[in-house]
Amino acid sequence: MPAQLIDGVALSRQIRAEIAQRAEALLVRSGQRPGLAVVLVGDDPASAVYVRNKVAACKEHGLHSVMERYDADLTEAALLERIAALNADPAIHGILVQMPLPRHIDAQKVIGAIDTRKDVDGFSVLSAGELMAGLPGLRPCTPWGCMKLIESTGQPVKGKHAVVIGRSNTVGKPMALLLLQAHATVTVCHSGTPDLGLHTRQADILVAATGRRNTVTADMVKPGAIVIDVGINRNDEGKLCGDVDFAGAREVAGWITPVPGGVGPMTITMLLSNTLDAAEAAEAATNAR
Repeated sequence: MPAQLIDGVALSRQIRAEIAQRAEALLVRSGQRPGLAVVLVGDDPASAVYVRNKVAACKEHGLHSVMERYDADLTEAALLERIAALNADPAIHGILVQMPLPRHIDAQKVIGAIDTRKDVDGFSVLSAGELMAGLPGLRPCTPWGCMKLIESTGQPVKGKHAVVIGRSNTVGKPMALLLLQAHATVTVCHSGTPDLGLHTRQADILVAATGRRNTVTADMVKPGAIVIDVGINRNDEGKLCGDVDFAGAREVAGWITPVPGGVGPMTITMLLSNTLDAAEAAEAATNAR
C-alpha cells in the first residue's frame, strides 16, 4: 500500500489560520500587530521572489511587514547600522536578512547583530546555543516546520530512531537537535558517511536534506517509515523534485512528503509563527515591567 502523503499545503493553511487568530487577539489586547522586517541587499532574482512571498504572507495573515531593499554596494557598516535601528524599533518583532548577501558583507556578523529576541530565522550563534541547551527560543523555520509535519502523522517521536541526512547549520544540525528534544535517538549522516543505506534502513523517521536528487532510493527506506524530503532540485525534465526518489520510496514508506507541497509551504508558515511568538514575548515582557 502506498505511503500516506504528508500534505504541507493543508497543514500550513491550518497553522496560518491559527496565526491570524492569535495576531488579531494581540491587536485587540495591545493595539499592536506582530511586525516583521525583511531586508534584501542586491538584485538576486530568486531572493526577490522569496522576499515578496514572505511579505505577502504577513499581510494576508494580519502581521505588519516592512520590506527594505538596498543596492548591492551597500556597505557592511550601513547594514549593521540599519539592523541596530530595527533592533530598537518596538513595532518590529522579527528581523530577517535575506541570504545570500554580497561578498563584501560578512553574513555571520550581520546575523549576529540581530537581537536574539527578533532572530526569527533562528540562525544566530545565540539562537543556536539556546537550541543546543534546550532553552526556549526561536527555532530555524525549515526544521521547525519538519517537526510539525512529523507531528501531523500522529505517530510518536519519543523512542524512535531518526536519521538526518545533512549537517548544515540551517537544516541538518538544528533538525537533529529538535528530534533529540522530542526524545528520538538520532543519527546524523553526511557526505563522509560510508554505506548511507545501512543507516537509513534503520530509520523510523528519515529526514533528507542534502540538495542532491535521488540521494534516497526505495531500497534505503525502512518499511513504514516517516520520510521528510527537504530537498529542492530539478529533474531531467526541469520539474521540481526532492532528495528522495518519491515514486519508489512511496511504495515502502508509511508517510512521505511530496516535493513540491511538503516542506516548502511550512518554512514561511513557521517564519510567521516565530514572528508572532516574538511579538507575544515582547508583550509579556512589557506587561511584566
